[in-house]
Amino acid sequence: MSTKVSDHILQRLRAWDVEHVFAYPGDGINGLLAAWGRADNQPVFIQSRHEEMSALEAVGYAKFTGRVGVCVATSGPGAIHLLNGLYDAKLDHVPVVAIVGQTNRSAMGGSYQQEVDLLSLFKDVAGDYCEMITVPQQLPNALDRAIRTAQAKRTVTALIVPADVQELEYEAPGHAFKMVPSSLGMPRYAPVPADSQLAEAAGILNAGEKVAVLIGQGARGAQDQVKELADVLQAGVAKALLGKDALPDDLPYVTGAIGLLGTRPSYELMQDCDTLLVIGSSFPYSQFLPEFGQARAVQIDIDPFMVGLRYPFELNLVGDARATLDRLLPLLERKKPGKWRRKIEKDTDRWWQVMERRAAVEADPVNPEYVVHALDRLLPDDVILAADSGSAANWYARHLRLRGTMRGSLSGTLATMGCGVPYVIGAKFAHPDRPAIALVGDGAMQMNGLAELITVAKYWEQWSDPRLIVAILNNQDLNQVTWEMRAMTGAPQFLPSQSLPDVAYADFARSLGLSGARIEKAADVEGAWQHALAADRPYVLDFRTDPAVPPIPPHATLDQIEAAAVSILKGDSDRTGMIRQGFKAKVQEMLPGTRHRDGGEK
Repeated sequence: MSTKVSDHILQRLRAWDVEHVFAYPGDGINGLLAAWGRADNQPVFIQSRHEEMSALEAVGYAKFTGRVGVCVATSGPGAIHLLNGLYDAKLDHVPVVAIVGQTNRSAMGGSYQQEVDLLSLFKDVAGDYCEMITVPQQLPNALDRAIRTAQAKRTVTALIVPADVQELEYEAPGHAFKMVPSSLGMPRYAPVPADSQLAEAAGILNAGEKVAVLIGQGARGAQDQVKELADVLQAGVAKALLGKDALPDDLPYVTGAIGLLGTRPSYELMQDCDTLLVIGSSFPYSQFLPEFGQARAVQIDIDPFMVGLRYPFELNLVGDARATLDRLLPLLERKKPGKWRRKIEKDTDRWWQVMERRAAVEADPVNPEYVVHALDRLLPDDVILAADSGSAANWYARHLRLRGTMRGSLSGTLATMGCGVPYVIGAKFAHPDRPAIALVGDGAMQMNGLAELITVAKYWEQWSDPRLIVAILNNQDLNQVTWEMRAMTGAPQFLPSQSLPDVAYADFARSLGLSGARIEKAADVEGAWQHALAADRPYVLDFRTDPAVPPIPPHATLDQIEAAAVSILKGDSDRTGMIRQGFKAKVQEMLPGTRHRDGGEK
């Protein structure tokens, strides 16, 4: 039987060891769909409910494997729907390849149905490599380059394949003028800086008395090296949210997340250090880093286009984190244990006590911090976690201590809503033998999580470990934006934009053959987690949580918190149970050591 272009595309994906493709059908890819039928569904076609979900599932797959995620969509609206998920991949430096259909070549330029200028549409998101296949001989080179570029640059690439081209007989590029042959394979390499630069970096770090380290996802493969460096330099280590699983949280000098969703010890680590080392992170909020001129700073990043950002670094090193630290460590002088490290460990230990107290504060009906804090001690050793954007990300960042081989992620730079459920679906196809948990708000769940439960119901019986838990923090409020309005502008809650309808999430899950429960009492929270973790199928936990529990940033003053409380009392007084009980007293109970504007402690 002859081989068509569509057959060759699937053959080449298999040759690259692509095992799953996240996709949604449409007539612009009918040729590919027919080829899948001829190929006995290899690689496996994973059908989402929406093309954006296909892209986000490919992102989740890539985040939790380090391999290229592949998504496929039809022309016109299907291709457009991919964009948000593809931008999520691009901004978080995740390798994803998009293959999209297009109208027949004969119709191009004729304002034909579903004709969109896809090269222009994908020009930004897939700027490193975006090509249209117009003749069979362009393959396999174009597909190979798309995969290789996505992997090498940790970015998004795209191939556009017109519908009539998919049906052409495949013809390999020949040994001829203007033909471009290709070959498989992605070389592994670990670049390191020059010896002179490593020596200079060592000099800066050795001279410091109070060293702080900030790591991101680029340090994930260098855990042992970061641990040794922190020990040698007696440093504290803060983590950007994308690097939350790059170093265990049970190490006494790991201060946790940094930034608006971060911890107070991470904030104070940066406020008090005299030397800063940033490894594998493009953390964007410079106001959470040391004051300019306060600290000498060194950066290590594998991407030469991402160094020198965020802070006036004295030295920028371009190199693989693990290989660079292996070369740097022998040049470092061991510092004696002292007040700096003791303070870091004391502050960190105190922070976790504060988190315990914050979780124990009564709320109406359930404190969302308690929901997540109760999960912390129940996490399976091999769990994969995803947090959606919104207030759920606050509690993921502050209350969950990732340990050992646990993995976790969220939409770091794009901060898109609706990523949590598709992330864990992608994770389950990458690791069907591991449990996965998504922490999502009710806004994100209503946006697209409900529909994607249908995808879970379609595929869960294929997973060797069936546990996939979707935990919904159901407060009937778009809570993060509500609190941002209060904190930044002093505006009360604007109900027409912020209030959400209540939905029977657990009932919907059960209607699909999944399990589910609604939890409205704090006393039932821990038992609900235990039941879901022991279940024989995916589980939806609908936690009715209090929208009046504030996601307080680590640098907040009591004056700012009180101003937010006043704005609430100007608004919907029926939804402010905690505030009406004495908001300021509750905050002081939850956050001892919170400072007034003048810097004095209260």
